[in-house]
Amino acid sequence: MIWTAFIVGLLGSLHCVGMCGPIALAMPFQTQNRWQTTGNILLYNSGRILTYSLLGTLIGFLGQTIALAGLQIYFSLGLGILMLIVALFSINIESHMQRIPLLFRLNSWVKQRMAVLLRKEKLKTLFSLGMLNGLLPCGLVYLAIVGAVATANVWQGALYMALFGAGTIPLLLSTALLGQFIPLKWRGQLKRMLPVLYLFFALLFIARGLNFEIPDQVRFWEIGNNVPMCH
Repeated sequence: MIWTAFIVGLLGSLHCVGMCGPIALAMPFQTQNRWQTTGNILLYNSGRILTYSLLGTLIGFLGQTIALAGLQIYFSLGLGILMLIVALFSINIESHMQRIPLLFRLNSWVKQRMAVLLRKEKLKTLFSLGMLNGLLPCGLVYLAIVGAVATANVWQGALYMALFGAGTIPLLLSTALLGQFIPLKWRGQLKRMLPVLYLFFALLFIARGLNFEIPDQVRFWEIGNNVPMCH
């Protein structure tokens, strides 16, 4: 499952450009020196990846607890079916998640803090802005969190989220350096990629859940090979 993290980040970064591109362009990155600008952007994204990694640690611990309880098969199938429903009916996960009071308050606090830091426009604020950005509601991040849960390991969960964040950097870096090179009318179309990623993960989780363990009662091929034969 670890290998999917970078791919989800890389492909999903098209969605990120539509959603977070304006945020990236608003950041105090730009300097006369292109290398310094690149360094500023990487500093910002390092903060974002750190937040993702910390989330991955917590989520990986949750997955490990589920695995130890012997519920991983049912959890994998349940998540797969849930994501399949989300993909087929194009459910807006972000809007539904923001209706949760705790997440709503967290989102409001993050935006307020980011607004304060943006007014300072100091180099040291970039890392903090990146960390805060990692807490903003995002369907793609929720998808990565599902993948981190499936690792069922604290360190692998952190690595999964870190690789996911790294996968989003190339396109977001290009967006910040080159400006709004993707027309506005295309950005709405990019959101349609997210259900495709959900569908991919849904099938992956369902297949993973079904293949975890095959009961002896349905191992017909193996049983058949052990049947005594008369010659």
